[in-house]
Amino acid sequence: MSDAAAFTLPTAFTELTGVRHPLVQTGMGWVAGPRLVSAAANAGALGILASATMTVDRLRSAVREVRSRTDAPFGVNLRADAGDARERVRIIIDEGVKVASFALAPSRELIAELKDAGVVVVPSVGARRHAEKVAAWGADAVIVQGGEGGGHTGEVATSVLLPQVVDAVGIPVVGAGGFRDGRGLVAALAYGAAGVAMGTRFLLTSDSTVPDAVKARYLAASVKDVTVTTAVDGLPHRMLRSDLVDALEGAGRARALVQAVRRASGFRKLSGLSWPQMVRDGLAMRHGKDLSWSQVLLAANTPMLLRASMVEGRTDLGVMASGQVAGLIEDLPSCAELVARVMAEARQVLGTLPGRG
Repeated sequence: MSDAAAFTLPTAFTELTGVRHPLVQTGMGWVAGPRLVSAAANAGALGILASATMTVDRLRSAVREVRSRTDAPFGVNLRADAGDARERVRIIIDEGVKVASFALAPSRELIAELKDAGVVVVPSVGARRHAEKVAAWGADAVIVQGGEGGGHTGEVATSVLLPQVVDAVGIPVVGAGGFRDGRGLVAALAYGAAGVAMGTRFLLTSDSTVPDAVKARYLAASVKDVTVTTAVDGLPHRMLRSDLVDALEGAGRARALVQAVRRASGFRKLSGLSWPQMVRDGLAMRHGKDLSWSQVLLAANTPMLLRASMVEGRTDLGVMASGQVAGLIEDLPSCAELVARVMAEARQVLGTLPGRG
């Protein structure tokens, strides 16, 4: 093994999770499946399996598939508000998964149940108060995503939010939102983070199962082509600008509702949701927001909008969640190549800092 390949940056997060490098591949719905997760884990990062878009049975088989592909630690991401969250937690425990990651803050009870079973609990948050809450409830570490991150996101930039959270909690903090290389890793460590999490950068690898035509759309995007819109489901959602986004943003309430009904009708055949179920699910996702009926319908179908692009390659029907960093990414390395490159860049950057060499 060469010196470059052997280079590591041990942190509180690597010690906590047992991974080789302080890098996390985030649990992206329809993207972070067994192939990508195992490739990230074998490269020395913490691969996180996205379970929110899986049935319970599929989750168990996916965990076992990852296990068959790697001996390295990996995690599973789940929604704490899912009706079957406890059943999914039981799968994590029974299958010996190292890390449980949450898109929404888990309850004290779920955290305690996982920790009692030896599972490391790492919620993802977008605000200091949320980090403080889960830390007080016993979370082992936290991933904090700044506004540059893809999908549902906040308004505070990573460069402001990350040090704010680091100063507020006494557990390892992993920065997310805007990271793609070794320079970003070193910058995050300088802020006091114990590592960085990357979604879009791992999506754009050869190990990702996202269709090639969709990856090409990401690679062709400039920074200005990555936008934040509330037109889809009423919540700030960072994604690639597309005809769908333009149409929804440019439509009045009546036209937007017609478009939403048309799309919801098509997705209903795939999701199996009845119209009443769809409306109930959409209303449940309001999070206190005053949504139009078009946003209610599309909120219920957000998983299907993502599936249309990320699985079926139908960028005309779906949305493409994306971090702002997509505008800077130009290639599709393997996970092994990406992780090696990030760590080599980090080593080089550290060597150029005053007082180091």
